[in-house]
Amino acid sequence: MSIWEYANPKKFMQTSGVVLPFLVVLTVLALGAGLVWGFFFTPEDYKQGSTVKIIYIHVPAAMMAINAWAMMLVASLIWLIRRHHVSALAARAAAPVGIVFTLIALVTGAFWGQPMWGTWWEWDPRLTSFLVLFLFYLGYIALWEAIENPDAAADLTSVLCMVGSVFAILSRYAVNFWNQGLHQGATLSMDAEENIANVFYVPLLISIAGFILLFLTLVLLRTRTEIRVRRIQALQARERMG
Repeated sequence: MSIWEYANPKKFMQTSGVVLPFLVVLTVLALGAGLVWGFFFTPEDYKQGSTVKIIYIHVPAAMMAINAWAMMLVASLIWLIRRHHVSALAARAAAPVGIVFTLIALVTGAFWGQPMWGTWWEWDPRLTSFLVLFLFYLGYIALWEAIENPDAAADLTSVLCMVGSVFAILSRYAVNFWNQGLHQGATLSMDAEENIANVFYVPLLISIAGFILLFLTLVLLRTRTEIRVRRIQALQARERMG
C-alpha cells in the first residue's frame, strides 16, 4: 500500500471518516488531563507565582503555530511536485488553525511576560519573528481567497508558504541565533538540566500531545470540508456548462 493512495479524495474521505472519532476522543482525554493537571494540581513557581501555569497553553500553542506552518510547507511541496489536490486543500485547511494557535501564543505570551518584564510587548527577536509569522498566515489565507482559479491559488500560496518558512524557523530558533532579548530559552530541551522541573514537565508533555491531536482533528475536519466544497463547485460548473 502506498501513502499516495490517500491523495485520492475518495480514499482520503473514507479513511479520515474512520479515524476522526478516535482522534476526537484522544484529543478530549489528552487536553483534559494535561490542562486540569497543570492548572489545578501543580504548585506555584517561587518566582513567577501562578502565572507560570500559562505554560500549559502558551508553549503547546507556540509549538503548533510553527509546526502547522511546517505541515503546510510539506503539503505545498507535494502539491508543486506531485499535483495532488488533497495536499493543497490540506495546506489551505491548516492555515486558519495555525493562525489561531499563533494568536493564542502571542496573547498568552503577553499575559505571561507582563508580570516578569513589566511590559505587554517587547521587540524581542522571537516575539518579532512570531508576529511576522502571524502576518504571513494572514497573507496566505487572503491569497487563497483573492484568486478564483484554485490551481493558480494553490501554486501562489505554495510559494508564499516557502518564503514564510524562513520566519517559522526564526520563530523556533531566534533565541539561539541572537544571544539577546527578554524571551527565555527553550522550555523543553534534549539537555535534562535545561528542562523545567518534572512537576511541570509531565503535564506539559500531556498538554502538548493534546494540542497535537487537536490540530490533527481540526485539519482533517477542515480538509474534508474543503473537498466537499470543491465537489460542489465542480457540480455547479458542470450544470452551468450543461
